[in-house]
Amino acid sequence: METFYAHEHQGHAPALEFEQGRMAPAVEIPARAEAVRARIEARKLGPILPQQAFDDAIIRRVHDGAFVDFLNGAHAAWAARYGSATEAIPSCWPARGLRERRAGDIESQLGSYCFDTATPINKGTWTAARAAADVALTGAQAIANGEPSAFALTRPPGHHASRDVFGGYCYLNNVAIAAEWLSRKGLKPAILDVDYHHGNGTQSIFYARDDVFFTSLHADPATDYPHFLGFADEKGEGKGESATLNLPMTRGADWTVYVDALAQAVRAIDAFGAEVLLVSLGLDTYEKDPISHFKITSEDYLRLGAAIAQLKKPTLFVFEGGYHVDALAENTTNVLEGFLGA
Repeated sequence: METFYAHEHQGHAPALEFEQGRMAPAVEIPARAEAVRARIEARKLGPILPQQAFDDAIIRRVHDGAFVDFLNGAHAAWAARYGSATEAIPSCWPARGLRERRAGDIESQLGSYCFDTATPINKGTWTAARAAADVALTGAQAIANGEPSAFALTRPPGHHASRDVFGGYCYLNNVAIAAEWLSRKGLKPAILDVDYHHGNGTQSIFYARDDVFFTSLHADPATDYPHFLGFADEKGEGKGESATLNLPMTRGADWTVYVDALAQAVRAIDAFGAEVLLVSLGLDTYEKDPISHFKITSEDYLRLGAAIAQLKKPTLFVFEGGYHVDALAENTTNVLEGFLGA
């Protein structure tokens, strides 16, 4: 299996985040992707290749152009006001009764475009996010060119970023950009999101469309991030009615619970008639993940990979969450090896 990787991700290195009511060391850090890259090399899963450069046009088909421009220039605007030593983080938001000001100063733009306090922008953030989109697109191109599977080692992750909102450590929605590219090549994509947290951004981007199917296995948003999307009654709207399937689970879910939800997702993808599969590969379902609450073991990830392989679709894995760095590399490669072995 070919793996695509961008060294530029290392320039996005958040120091602190405000998460779960407290300031804490950032968990979405360069060591995550570096550990996975090293394990892929050690396990000899296949070549690790650099990303190719793609035009901004495909990104602007998924994301609002003004939003893309904002991300590109946000750190410079922040540094002009506060200096470059600190990271850009919003401090207030246009809640009900207030007006968005996306053309205002950097503070009002951050509040209008970001939905949490855990997704800082530093000097290297845009370069890393833009390179991650190219990594996903390079993987999609490999699939379109006949590769049966590929792994896009994308960092920062992407599935919480919607058309014009970022958050959840995500800036550009890598898997959505790849799916859009494949759809425009005449293929019929399905996205399977197995991250602990619901892929609210991916759902929002395709919610009213019938050409891309989205299904997500995740923690119940009644208790877990992102809190405001991912409920079972969200099934799409308009042309997209029934092209979204959410399978939320309660905290503490283990493989015996998870495998039943996975079987539902697999049946739905088959029924949709997908020609290509994209997997938002979050590994924060791991039993010891520091910010998540499922009970999936390292051995279970072999089973997950094998179950995905049963769909017998060309498959692009796109890296998302997973924050237990010591186990992340093994868990990631277990999914890929389980898939290849099946």
